Amino acid sequence: MADKKNYYDILGVSKTASQDEIKSAYRKLAKQYHPDFHPGDKAAAEKFKEINEANAVLSDEGKRKQYDFELDHPGMGSGNPFGGQGGGFGGGFGGFEDIINSVFGGGFGGGGATRGPARGADIEQTINLSFLDAIKGCSKEIRYMRNEPCAACKGTGAKGGTSFSKCTRCGGSGKVKFQQDTLFGRTIQVGACPDCGGTGKKIIDKCPDCKGRGYVRRETAFLVNIPAGVDKDSSLRKRGFGQASGNGGESGDLYVYFRIEPHKLLQREDKDLFVTVPISYKTAVSGGKISVPGIDDTLELNIPEGTPSGTRFCIRGKGVRTVNGTGNLYVTVEIDIPSRLSRDQIKKLSEFEDSVPLKSCSKMNKYSSDVSALYGKKLDKQ
Repeated sequence: MADKKNYYDILGVSKTASQDEIKSAYRKLAKQYHPDFHPGDKAAAEKFKEINEANAVLSDEGKRKQYDFELDHPGMGSGNPFGGQGGGFGGGFGGFEDIINSVFGGGFGGGGATRGPARGADIEQTINLSFLDAIKGCSKEIRYMRNEPCAACKGTGAKGGTSFSKCTRCGGSGKVKFQQDTLFGRTIQVGACPDCGGTGKKIIDKCPDCKGRGYVRRETAFLVNIPAGVDKDSSLRKRGFGQASGNGGESGDLYVYFRIEPHKLLQREDKDLFVTVPISYKTAVSGGKISVPGIDDTLELNIPEGTPSGTRFCIRGKGVRTVNGTGNLYVTVEIDIPSRLSRDQIKKLSEFEDSVPLKSCSKMNKYSSDVSALYGKKLDKQ
């Protein structure tokens, strides 16, 4: 198995992970590396392909069991030393799993069970939202093409939805026996009937609307109600709005992800909002009230005397409102130092600074003391 990828490592799950854990890890990684979020990024596209490959294997119980066996027994894969027809994971079924199935009645891989119609594939769509739409919530129309269950035959593919006959190959059981040569000799395996797909019935008259496929290709359009507080990691799931399945099977689901535009001033981290506001030197020294941007309007914030540049203030309850509570607004102030002064202004500034004792400037006073202690030099204001 040294030349094969470790699908568990790719999805970041343990070998004992449940199907729900695998699906959750796949969803998270697929969204992270989706080509829509990384246009032109070949590395991200390759990673996305690798993630889908891993999910295709680990989300299928039969494929996963064969993969696990080859992971633990690398010599039994393709090109194994016994010279049998165990074609390895990539070569389909015909190796150790088939042997176990034939001996134990298909219990190892589930091949002996009658299979119903396969579930339709899921669909993923991305919606662009403004910063404020994501915070406040909104409704957006979504349009996409999909295989929609045929209304005329109710997705069965049969005319009128009832034109079926018993499959003659399997006698309606959905199972047939396959003869196969293995490393232990010739064996008999029970599997799904290839003629009816394991359903045990065949269509007599095909539906004229869908030509027997059970679905028609159409554009689906509806309004998506987006709740307040969605973030870039949020998603919505609409059951049954994915690809239709043939033969009346269950349709897949629609997963809606969000691409949120940045705000000119505010930044968001989960429920909290952050903003940096410039203040004048005078306001920092003597204090005062400033206006800061909020979600709906500006807010008033009191700046105390002697506020250093880089000080952060918290305005509680003015962040993003979500189902898990409301966040805060964090305001960082930065002193905006004037870049151009007249000679008269510089002279007045110098006179002012000379009038201020060093001990009133706490940081400068401490710095002067530290330099004096280390180097034996006394510093004035600088």
